Amino acid sequence: MKINKIKKLSNNRYKIELDNDSIILYEDVIIDNNILYKKEIDEDLLKKINKENIYYEAYNKTLKYVMTKMRSINEVEIYLNKMEISYTNKKSIIKKLKNINLLNDQLYAEAYISDKINLTSDGPFKIKKYLLSQKIDSSIIDSIIEQYDDSIFEEKIIKIIKKKKNIKYSDYIIKQKLLVYLTNLGYSKEQVIPVLNTINTDNSDIIKKEYNILYTKLAKKYEEPKLSYEIKNRLYKKGFSLDDINNIKE
Repeated sequence: MKINKIKKLSNNRYKIELDNDSIILYEDVIIDNNILYKKEIDEDLLKKINKENIYYEAYNKTLKYVMTKMRSINEVEIYLNKMEISYTNKKSIIKKLKNINLLNDQLYAEAYISDKINLTSDGPFKIKKYLLSQKIDSSIIDSIIEQYDDSIFEEKIIKIIKKKKNIKYSDYIIKQKLLVYLTNLGYSKEQVIPVLNTINTDNSDIIKKEYNILYTKLAKKYEEPKLSYEIKNRLYKKGFSLDDINNIKE
């Protein structure tokens, strides 16, 4: 097949116009096979360059994928698995990206942990859980997290508590709710409980306020002694002790 024209396209590609057909090849394929200096392409060469072109097409798509955002090796493997390319080509692409440092799980983990600690409320266990799902070695994750002082996580916990603290409940219920919330965010009980124990809530003011709200609401529906029973029962469900409830009017 005679090469009639070679036209340079965008994204490092060339359009090769043949006698009765045309093919689009990546620049690497053109260079590797000296296409610019050939006048003809035989069947064997056509099969060869088409095979190589599949590889470079996958490589360039993957290169764009990792350039838009830092990716883990696991993410790239999943991305490549969606393409119809050989196992050998997949491994070759990953190795090539590793060699030019565009794939590096150590750097990926460092960047991810930094972002999560500085920009979100996530705790260390939640952060580690995600990175493990990306098949990043546990020792890598631990060594990076250990570089952050415990005071950083303590400050984050304090900030979350101040934001989430709900004065509609007793001190006990507040602490229980915050403990569940913070452990779900990825903080250990050993990190959370000491901070929660520093919270000193004056239950007398809270219970009086809740009593007045309930009295106004329930007095329209109940009369004594049913009214007192209903108020005390609802206060008890909010976590207030029987002593605090019985001493409201004293």
